[in-house]
Amino acid sequence: MDQLKQWLRRAEEFLDQWGRGAWIATFVLGFILFWPLGLAILLYAIWSGRMGCWKQRRRAAHHSSGNSAFDEYREETLRRLEEEQSEFEGFMQRLRRAKDKAEFDQFMKERRNGREGHDPQPA
Repeated sequence: MDQLKQWLRRAEEFLDQWGRGAWIATFVLGFILFWPLGLAILLYAIWSGRMGCWKQRRRAAHHSSGNSAFDEYREETLRRLEEEQSEFEGFMQRLRRAKDKAEFDQFMKERRNGREGHDPQPA
């Protein structure tokens, strides 16, 4: 059992060295040879984050370039961009709220104007 775990760990490291294309080729080959094997490889690749762009960015954000000045610059830039994104999301939320309020006010105005000339309907 330990040998199987070691072999799987080495295979995983090998595929990671070759990148996403190697993972794709592996699960396509798995589907060709025995479809449950291909499905298992595909699910593992998705579950482990190897098929998602967001996982790659997160890994890269914590990886040091070896140059501390560049790493500090990168961290500051990422922090600033996250702050700008947060501010923009707040702006968009306020804009949506204002639009919703304007549409609701228009609806209420039309509703009031529509009832002024009509007799109330008997219940």
